[in-house]
Amino acid sequence: MIVDVLNMQGEKVDTIELPPAIFEAPVNVSLMHQAYIRQMANARLGTHSTKGRSEVEGGGRKPWRQKGTGRARQGSIRAPQWVGGGKVHTPKPRDYSQRMPKKMRRAALRSALSAKAAERGIVVLDELTLPEPKTRLMAEALDRLVGEASALILLPSKDAFYEPVIRSTNNLPDAKTLLANYLNIRDLFTYDKVVMPLKALDVLVSFLG
Repeated sequence: MIVDVLNMQGEKVDTIELPPAIFEAPVNVSLMHQAYIRQMANARLGTHSTKGRSEVEGGGRKPWRQKGTGRARQGSIRAPQWVGGGKVHTPKPRDYSQRMPKKMRRAALRSALSAKAAERGIVVLDELTLPEPKTRLMAEALDRLVGEASALILLPSKDAFYEPVIRSTNNLPDAKTLLANYLNIRDLFTYDKVVMPLKALDVLVSFLG
């Protein structure tokens, strides 16, 4: 697939062929769904907890005698039917994480990138740079590059050269910066366009190609 290489002003400066192994791979919807569910499950802390009947404080004495009161028999004021009693069948701490082989995870990324490329959702830049960290400058650049669409900006590395881009994007609600080697299925599904400089494309090729 041939795509245009743009500069920060949105002008075409060159063309490049996207690697077919990454951007023209078979789109496996079920595999992408499995990878997405795994990522969302692994993000859960699983620290929810409630106290059962044996864990709440009090209730050691029978509240009234078994017979002769005219009331229902009760063994403890901390039984589940009492206010302040223990809870039944409620959450306990657990591990929600799911396992998925690395080959499957990377195949899911290739499927998602191929789907983005087929929808013309890949924007390649010759260089991604800003003279100073200003949200206005980044907003104007993204307006020229992707219009009103949301954008996932892939960076080849986190160093001083890209610091203005990172800081300028932090206050934009429809844009996010991400290191290329941290690319994940959730962010690919969340944003309409993927914006990357050529160096970030090289990083993708290094671990997905």
